[in-house]
Amino acid sequence: MQSQKKTAAQRCLDADDLWSMDRIGQLALAPDGRRAVCTLTRSSMAENRSRSSLWLLLTERAAPLQLTQCGDKDGQPAWSPQGDRIAFLARREQGEGARDETPQLYLISPDGGEARRVSQFAPGIESFKWLADGKRILFAAWVWPGLKGAAAQARQYREFSQRKESGYATSEAYYRYWDHNIPQGRVLHLLLLELATGRVRDLFEGTAYELPRDAAGNEVYDPSPDGRRVAFQHDPARPPLPGNRLALAEIDLGTRRVKPLADDAQWDFGAPRYRPDGKALACTAAQVGHRHTALNQLALVGPGRGWRLADEHADLHVQAPLRWAADASALFFTAEQRGRCHLWRHGLAAQDLAIAHQGGWVQGFDIAGEVLVTASDSAMHPVRVQARRAGMDAPMRLESFNDGLLAQRQLGELREVSVTGALGEPVQLWLTLPPGFDAKAKASKKYPVMQVIHGGPFAAAGDTFSYRWNPHVLAGRGHVIAQVNYHGSSGFGFAFRDSIMGRQGQLELEDIEAASDWLRKQPWADKQRLSATGGSYGGFLVAWMNGHVKPGRYRSYVCHAGVFDRVATFSADSYMDRPRDLGARYWDDGPKVLAQSPHSAAAQMHTPTLVIHGALDYRVPDCNGLAYYNTLKARGVDARLLWFPDENHWVLKPQNSRLWYREFLDWIVAHDAPAGARRA
Repeated sequence: MQSQKKTAAQRCLDADDLWSMDRIGQLALAPDGRRAVCTLTRSSMAENRSRSSLWLLLTERAAPLQLTQCGDKDGQPAWSPQGDRIAFLARREQGEGARDETPQLYLISPDGGEARRVSQFAPGIESFKWLADGKRILFAAWVWPGLKGAAAQARQYREFSQRKESGYATSEAYYRYWDHNIPQGRVLHLLLLELATGRVRDLFEGTAYELPRDAAGNEVYDPSPDGRRVAFQHDPARPPLPGNRLALAEIDLGTRRVKPLADDAQWDFGAPRYRPDGKALACTAAQVGHRHTALNQLALVGPGRGWRLADEHADLHVQAPLRWAADASALFFTAEQRGRCHLWRHGLAAQDLAIAHQGGWVQGFDIAGEVLVTASDSAMHPVRVQARRAGMDAPMRLESFNDGLLAQRQLGELREVSVTGALGEPVQLWLTLPPGFDAKAKASKKYPVMQVIHGGPFAAAGDTFSYRWNPHVLAGRGHVIAQVNYHGSSGFGFAFRDSIMGRQGQLELEDIEAASDWLRKQPWADKQRLSATGGSYGGFLVAWMNGHVKPGRYRSYVCHAGVFDRVATFSADSYMDRPRDLGARYWDDGPKVLAQSPHSAAAQMHTPTLVIHGALDYRVPDCNGLAYYNTLKARGVDARLLWFPDENHWVLKPQNSRLWYREFLDWIVAHDAPAGARRA
């Protein structure tokens, strides 16, 4: 596929380079399509921190302009409907040592100048959207549900923030997510801010409605074009539970009356988006009553007609957000397909589906009139922003943030192959070759091979640029990096995704082993120097392999944030989903659960393993990593532990990331060597 020729000034990509790159985040297009704004994150290895600011991008060939400079985490930019202001969230200094305690809403002119804070809501703002009049802003915030008015919320916030005790007390079933507890005693409400007066009104006050507790963005609600109604996602069950199916409802901003839009016990609904005329809306719908692994499909909700699927045949998992074409003739969304993530256009009249922008991996997009902007990456470069106008043959690049650094680095070639895996079905395998790879090298220079197994399982390895598991950095010491999209991976249709339920570890291992068999047969591969690594669900699979693959086939393993004990992992934030994946609850059918738990095969574990885990990991709590490491040590198996007290399921601090890459590669390289040459 793609490769770069080496020059004298080039060297391999390393972990420090990843933290030297400008990372493009959220992207928003002005209503007239002439300008876009994006977040840009820059990191300092010396300071061990990152800062995010807003940058202005012109869609008519001009250099990017930095718009904000005073904040540390300026984010979620959104243009006013009139295009004269940009709203964003930040925590900033307010003079005389005062600083926002919680994220607040700021406004800035796209022509520059000082940003102005327009909210003073003590509990803070999580996400927001403009209303069409440009005078009001809808936002989500964690509030105490029994209180009335913003003043009461502020008093309770001050009292709570000044408490001395640190205990978290709850009777809720849904009380933590990812790396943080749900704010104690609070729920996520929708509120309305009047910009002229600063008045805040809680739209859900006095009701049982709340937004989903794992809602990290504004895709779960949408105001109508006339500014009179808001569609929102909610859990219709009481109490709300992790993994419950969700419904859509609509609230009238004048009367505060709520009416259902889409509520079906067999279906999960999300990502509401009003049509430009406000007379209907689009959403996603997944038939979870049939299978909890059901794909999101595109759906439409019409006045008085209920909801219907827009396309019952596409075997794609539709992702939020959804965007309408200006004339309402089509809907745009992203969806994965065979190791890539494209931007798709679904024409409503003809029911035609086409790729509007081809990945790599489309990470974000926006539409205004006839202008489309995308933020997309590939395995060969980080995110780039491009714009396309009607009639253009090719999109136009709007920035060149990382071009200088990449020109000084050599990246190996990316290849895509197919092997026959479990059930006799084809399985996709991606290869990242080390720089200077020579397929005809002499036998004494054959290449070691490292399998890098992705997480999820509803995820995929593919044509995308990763900062946490960058295959070019991992290949920098001479390894061929192999990434297999095993059964269960996303982007290969429902049947492939669903196939591993109730028998986790079985089909995936067949696919991984089929890939290893293929790799060992390649003339350039050193079949004696094969290792396997993985994170999250990939970490589970590596731990599974240690008990189910004959010792000696793999020189070493790396298990990052992997499940080791299925019963202990009931402490995870996603505990309600796990019995669905396993096809059993451990108190009803213990043997079936244990048959899918790596720890049940501990007696057969012999392969050296580096175990990595973070204490703030609530998705796979670190009791898994510690128990796995302790088990290997108790059995006398060569093992090493890298444990972070301040990281979650990922490793996000610059110096911790550098340590992660160093320990990871040192472990693999040391075990490539003969046993007598390995470090203690």
